[in-house]
Amino acid sequence: MDKQTQVVKSRVVKVDSEESWDFYITQANNQGCPVTVHFTAAWCVPSVAMNPFFEELALSYQDILFLLVDVDDVQGVAMKMEIKAMPTFLLMSQGSQVDKLVGANPDEIRKRVNGFAHQIRSSKAA
Repeated sequence: MDKQTQVVKSRVVKVDSEESWDFYITQANNQGCPVTVHFTAAWCVPSVAMNPFFEELALSYQDILFLLVDVDDVQGVAMKMEIKAMPTFLLMSQGSQVDKLVGANPDEIRKRVNGFAHQIRSSKAA
């Protein structure tokens, strides 16, 4: 496998096992860091098409952890999070899902992540 597949400046972390999922979610919870997850599949054209958008989004929100989960590689996580279609985007805070969006809709995803980020910042400021 070519090590250059992931762009060096990428802020999106690819989850490759249930253990790494648990690790990243636990770390985010301990640090009070919100999480945005893109559940994808290599065979799903809309999912793959969303990858560059998700990368760009991650660069815009430095205080959110962005995770990429291929449902075929990490089936246990997809089942645990009740992912039924790709792409699915989850917004999580303190280990709990606060929002879910199914489908490749960049404008709606940006709007929800933006609202999520503002909500997190407001609660930290309070």
